[in-house]
Amino acid sequence: MRVMNNTLLIALACMAAAPAFGHEQGDIIVRAGPAQVSPDVSTDAATTGIDVDSNVQLGLTATYMLSPRFGVEILAATPFEHDITANGTTIGSTKQLPPTVSAQWFPMTNAKVQPYVGIGLNYTTFFSEAFNATGQAATGATRLELTDSFGLALEAGMDVQITDKLLLNVAVWKVDINTDVEADGTKIGEVEIDPFAAMVGLGMKF
Repeated sequence: MRVMNNTLLIALACMAAAPAFGHEQGDIIVRAGPAQVSPDVSTDAATTGIDVDSNVQLGLTATYMLSPRFGVEILAATPFEHDITANGTTIGSTKQLPPTVSAQWFPMTNAKVQPYVGIGLNYTTFFSEAFNATGQAATGATRLELTDSFGLALEAGMDVQITDKLLLNVAVWKVDINTDVEADGTKIGEVEIDPFAAMVGLGMKF
């Protein structure tokens, strides 16, 4: 009888010490890691040949769990820097920030692996746009501007719980970004950037 009681006490102690898997209402999950933005560019007739290169920066997300299955996420990052090319030749560059707010759904509860999907609204602001000497010669303009963009963002990701507080995260986004291209204040065309973004990082649960 004493052996059985001791065994039961040990089992209960192990259960108490085991990580509590799954997200709970009120949890705040902060994730950080390298994030790559890879534009999938399409253009109109006036901007044919324009392309935008990829860039990697520090990605940051924070999710507030409204329930074990639903959360609200804010996506941020350090500024992405992109070269702009025309028919393979670099003509300028820009920086951008893509803050995004998404509603997330976690289909599994009480599990070590937590896949999720999300849908939200992205706002991309461009700044520090500039033609280089080649771009100025090609366009006859000195000032490049890209208008800010609002668009839909789709997300899929997965949290893998390492401890009750620490987790590994992978996530991907497809974002709708459209911008008007202006040279010396005159619109010369429209570019759909529509990037894929991917992030791998660590997260902490508070």
